[in-house]
Amino acid sequence: MKRILFYTLLLAAASVSGRDLPFHKGVNLADWFQRSSAREIHVNRFTQEDFHAIRSLGCDHVRLPVDLLNMAGPAPGYELDPLFLQFLGLAQDRAEAAGLCLIIDNHTFDPAVDTDPAIETVLLASWTQVARHFRNRSGLVFYEVQNEPHGISDAVWNAIQGRVITAIRLEDTFHTIVVGPGGWNSYNNLSLMPAYPDTNLIYTFHFYDPFLFTHQGASWTDPSGADLAGIPYPYDASRMPGLPSSLAGTWWQGTYNAYPAQGNAAYIRSLIDIAVRFKNQRNVPLWCGELGAYQIHSTSADRAAWLTDVRTCLEENGIAWSLWDYAGSFGLFEPGTAGNVETDVDTAAAAALGLTPPVQREPVSEPISQGFTLYDDYIAAGLLNAGWHNEGAADWYCEADPRRGSYCLSISDFEQYGNVSLRFTAPADLSLLVEQGFELDLWARCDAPETRIDIRFEDTKTQDPEDHPWRIRTTLGPPSRNWDGEWQRIRVPLEDFTEHGSWDNNQWYNPEGLFDWTAVDRMSVVAEYGPLEGVELFLDDIRVSDPDADDVDVAPVSPDRFGLLPNYPNPFNPATLLSFNVEKPGRATLFIFDLRGTQLFRLERTIAAPGVQKAEWNGCDRNGRPLPSGIYICRLEAGNRTAVRPMVLMR
Repeated sequence: MKRILFYTLLLAAASVSGRDLPFHKGVNLADWFQRSSAREIHVNRFTQEDFHAIRSLGCDHVRLPVDLLNMAGPAPGYELDPLFLQFLGLAQDRAEAAGLCLIIDNHTFDPAVDTDPAIETVLLASWTQVARHFRNRSGLVFYEVQNEPHGISDAVWNAIQGRVITAIRLEDTFHTIVVGPGGWNSYNNLSLMPAYPDTNLIYTFHFYDPFLFTHQGASWTDPSGADLAGIPYPYDASRMPGLPSSLAGTWWQGTYNAYPAQGNAAYIRSLIDIAVRFKNQRNVPLWCGELGAYQIHSTSADRAAWLTDVRTCLEENGIAWSLWDYAGSFGLFEPGTAGNVETDVDTAAAAALGLTPPVQREPVSEPISQGFTLYDDYIAAGLLNAGWHNEGAADWYCEADPRRGSYCLSISDFEQYGNVSLRFTAPADLSLLVEQGFELDLWARCDAPETRIDIRFEDTKTQDPEDHPWRIRTTLGPPSRNWDGEWQRIRVPLEDFTEHGSWDNNQWYNPEGLFDWTAVDRMSVVAEYGPLEGVELFLDDIRVSDPDADDVDVAPVSPDRFGLLPNYPNPFNPATLLSFNVEKPGRATLFIFDLRGTQLFRLERTIAAPGVQKAEWNGCDRNGRPLPSGIYICRLEAGNRTAVRPMVLMR
């Protein structure tokens, strides 16, 4: 019932006006959809469990930075990659299942390059397609036109933004649009925005002041602030470090000299008051879409003090906020950890933000005791795409004759040492699997007979200056294997991998028998023996498997194996198609509730095989009486798992 009521509150706020805000506390899921193409998106980087974890912390929304314009094809159509739209819909599915609003933030920008007015053409085309794709989704999705326009006049940017609003409204009059000012979404530029006639808007700005504190250690500024460290918050003369000589005479020196007057809550409040005046004068909803402090050279206690002052000032003035970011270097977790909500939360930062993580337990490293998948249509959860190549391409979603399922991995034209690499989010202990004879099990094909590549594991570099990231490898190709253009199954016992050595600190170290199977950092496929010029290699179903287990050719996985998918159409009249995903055969039940929690309809299905199932609901109760317009909740129950999703009936 609480879950249903939560949906009620969110959906009731799908259209905003005046000071109403449909969400209040959130996080940015950075470095997920910020890619140069859809084929580089690791769709399981954040799973359904991550969205539920974010909700359990006390958040009610997620901002999803998307390199939207990189997902568009060439002029004149700028057609968005269907794979991108599929993945974006999946992110929305996960947000809705967790009861979270999702703000699709067009984050296509380069901080070192001014915003080009010519961006308008592709902005109009891209947002038109997104709006068309999402117009029938629930009110939990929002559109943010552009992140941090800069180096463009406010008048020019505001006019472009106005035309994007109009373009979106030609496709979608329902969903709320987020609009922001020029000058890097600065609070100082809010007042330069026009009073857009559309009333279903949320206005946004970003907050990172004082910059000396929040960006100490930042290497991406010009000049780099990488040497700056130890700036306290609030300002404390006894703890204040000297200014690095590399920054003397630069703009950093000006911020350093001003910090005694700026490093305090009163100064922060004076700046946020600029945004508050805009909010009150315009009587519009206001959201701070980014705030945060870089972790690398600041202490947890200082960051918590800064977050407390910023967050409380925003909330006292009715301004929603979203932390930049969730699991990165401005985020909620202790630096260098895997981002596990049960073991890795920076509890001081969470408390400063008014969030409620579970009581933290010490992380326990235990040997993996059963086989696991690394890649099977999708990179598995718990892994990061960490490869390197300057030439050629790696396509994780290649549709050219996959061995099984929808996709395979394609590697082509890599330079020597170019690689694809899957990094474990926490060091993996494979020692027990080695002892028990487990093997690397994969399928590969190539039509270039002389091609040789290495598959290797690399262990974790420790703090010991004498330690190195040691490698252990097996080689595919002649003379042990001949490529003939057909899929071949390759099975190599882990114990048969050969020590290779280490490349560390721009120096090669010969093998010393020190590879550590208890702390594996990554698995890589490497063009070790020369460039793969004119060569295309395909890989599929990459696993660590028990050779004694039954050799069952299992069905390919899907990104989410259980849950309710978007009903279509939505809003609907008179009927809608309900789609849901189940993990195994058995009985599944669909319930329809109204917003008071009254059960109106029930449908039971016997599922013969796992996968996507479909059922139609005709908008009537159990007695066949048509229900009135309104918001209804569908709940799926299968085994001990449940999922819910809102729907809108419009008579």
